Amino acid sequence: MKFNIAVIPGDGIGPEVTAQAKKALQAIGDQYDHTFIFKEALMGAIAIDKTGNPLPDETIEICKNSDAVLFGAIGDPKYDNDPAAKIRPEQGLLKLRKELGLFCNVRPVKAYEKLLKNSPLKEEVIKGTDIVIYRELTGGIYFGEKKLSEDGKKAFDGCVYSTEEIERITHVAFKAAQNRKKKLTLVDKANVLETSRLWRKTVTEIAKEYKDVTLEFLFVDNAAMQIILNPKQFDVILTENLFGDIISDEASVIGGSIGLLASASIGTENALFEPIHGSFPQAKGKDIANPLASILSAAMLLEHLGLDEEADAIERGVQKSLNLGITTEDIKGKNSYSATTSKVGHFIADYIQNQDDSNLNFQNIHMGQSTII
Repeated sequence: MKFNIAVIPGDGIGPEVTAQAKKALQAIGDQYDHTFIFKEALMGAIAIDKTGNPLPDETIEICKNSDAVLFGAIGDPKYDNDPAAKIRPEQGLLKLRKELGLFCNVRPVKAYEKLLKNSPLKEEVIKGTDIVIYRELTGGIYFGEKKLSEDGKKAFDGCVYSTEEIERITHVAFKAAQNRKKKLTLVDKANVLETSRLWRKTVTEIAKEYKDVTLEFLFVDNAAMQIILNPKQFDVILTENLFGDIISDEASVIGGSIGLLASASIGTENALFEPIHGSFPQAKGKDIANPLASILSAAMLLEHLGLDEEADAIERGVQKSLNLGITTEDIKGKNSYSATTSKVGHFIADYIQNQDDSNLNFQNIHMGQSTII
């Protein structure tokens, strides 16, 4: 099969990790007889520098005409450290989500057995954690009316949600729960916020259509605490934009490295896949960034395209790299080989194309110890 993939490398380490995700997809293409046609586009700080616009019209068109979008990272210190900047890299991503109608962000959070010791949380607390967070992505306070008084001493950010916005992501989350452990937790602040009360009322009504799924509720402050105290209690978490942004980053510590967390942003016609980590400008160009989140995002992209077997091959490749300790410095263990970004990507691509090789052969070759001439 042939697929058109829009690639937005973005800023900082984005181009480096995205290159490894492309490498994995190319290996999938070779092994499973698919053709991936990649077309690169600009967004973020690099787009501002080259065009003055964080999201050029050409990028929007490339994305709309693709089967899926693979995105790297966004952000640059010269904008991060300048709160007065009127044009910012993040504006590009927010606008792209709106343009593509990407209303649902999906973030899996999994505790990998080999990395339990990397987490700041106790092993017995996080072992077995397997959560998916469904975050509404195009509404709420991020897109509400914003005001600053003339004297600059009073600011206002409005939070608005409609039942239609709530309904469409709620159905997606319930359907996901039906294929998992059949439990959905709505995270809100219904004791204070009117928008949260609308969320709770709407989700409660929709739950009647999914009688096999247990619906629970948690206020966001309690949810933030429970994710740390007992993350295994969660299966599917559904929440609004701001709360989802916060708790998904909080949950990232469970896996031991933010460099392992992939995400999907989906709409009715388009979908974008990206690691949740930032642009990490300190590591730019050093070939040390962890590419696994970007590679796992490519696996989510394949699932979106209906290529479940191919997605599973990437996930097994990632698991193999962790099992053999072929990892970047951020998740290096006592028995691990500190590999570069590109070497980790090469290992996983090689695994995809040579899945029957022995563990020892993989480890020797990729640690540079092979005696084969």
